[in-house]
Amino acid sequence: MTVQLGINPLTWTNDDLPSLGADTSLETCLTEGKQAGFAGFELGNKFPRQASVLGPILARHQLKMVSGWYSGELLSRSVEEEIAAVQDHLTLLRELGSNVMVFAEVTGCIHGNQQMPVHLRPLFPADRWEEYGRKLTEFARYTLSQGVKIAYHHHMGTVIETEQDIDNLMRHTGDEVGLLLDTGHLTFAGANPVAIAQRWATRINHVHCKDVRANVLADVKNRKLSFLDSVLAGVYTVPGDGCVDYGALFPILKANGYQGWLVVEAEQDPAIAHPLTYASMGYQNLHRFAQDAGLI
Repeated sequence: MTVQLGINPLTWTNDDLPSLGADTSLETCLTEGKQAGFAGFELGNKFPRQASVLGPILARHQLKMVSGWYSGELLSRSVEEEIAAVQDHLTLLRELGSNVMVFAEVTGCIHGNQQMPVHLRPLFPADRWEEYGRKLTEFARYTLSQGVKIAYHHHMGTVIETEQDIDNLMRHTGDEVGLLLDTGHLTFAGANPVAIAQRWATRINHVHCKDVRANVLADVKNRKLSFLDSVLAGVYTVPGDGCVDYGALFPILKANGYQGWLVVEAEQDPAIAHPLTYASMGYQNLHRFAQDAGLI
């Protein structure tokens, strides 16, 4: 698969804070996403979860299924329990032609808690890296046997958030476990997306492109806000509208033969950041960065 440009419905409606875009229909999301230029969508809370229902809807809009978030709990349950829990999600992705699954460990996570400052997130238990790496690799080997590869999503407010967390995860897992590179979460966590890409380029199999407003990031950290309140404050925006250096990042992906999706995932308050305006800006900027790097 060559590099394609996709978008997450967070531009229109928010899974963690459903009041954002609550009245916006799936039809509006898909119509405007296609109008902006995107080839596919990730899943959101307004998407039907049966391939027989969702498939025709996507086809009508001439859109592809990119991927979808899965909340993993391998720190608290067995591989067998995780395999049982993932079946419906895995089947949906596979039947709709997606070959990558966004996986994040959510045990103890706080990113959905608007009252909890994000810096109080749980830390990964240091004595469990080897065990967790073995379990995640086994789980990933199973999904790969079903035609879908795990893309691990480091995420603010979870046990795997920082550069050190990512390094530990990659070192303790096999190649069956891919890495989702999220430029916004890395920047928020104080890491350099370019450095992470250089170090783990061969493991990257999915990319979330969200930019960061540096002045807002400094303010939300100073005020010790929750993740959701940081989003409401406008910490994230679309590629090219913040401080992330995509001009340095994308050539690294190109040099390492990246062939996956580049996904605009830039959650904002849709009442403030007009979704179609920002989706269009995100597509145009992302297309330019990708074209300049020879990815498309």
